[in-house]
Amino acid sequence: MGADIISGVLHHVTGYTGFSGDPAEQTGNYLALKVDSDEDATITVELVGGNVGHPVELDSDRNIVIRISDIHTQSLIVTSTVDGETVEKRYSLAGLVLE
Repeated sequence: MGADIISGVLHHVTGYTGFSGDPAEQTGNYLALKVDSDEDATITVELVGGNVGHPVELDSDRNIVIRISDIHTQSLIVTSTVDGETVEKRYSLAGLVLE
């Protein structure tokens, strides 16, 4: 089964201090997501091919901002765990346009 595709246009942003205190990470194309899930779920998001290299657990607001640099080599994995049952979903970024 293939990955679902995230699509849209990500405008190039400069000086975005809400992403990181590191000036080198304050410029780029950012994808903001809100993950809709059971409120009891533990949700993690991993940017495959990104700099961090490990899943990030979301807090109760279920919002995450990810800096996207290469739509062809990067993808997202969203994992939801409720009552010991885990569901993993992979998303392709090939539908994004980086301006």
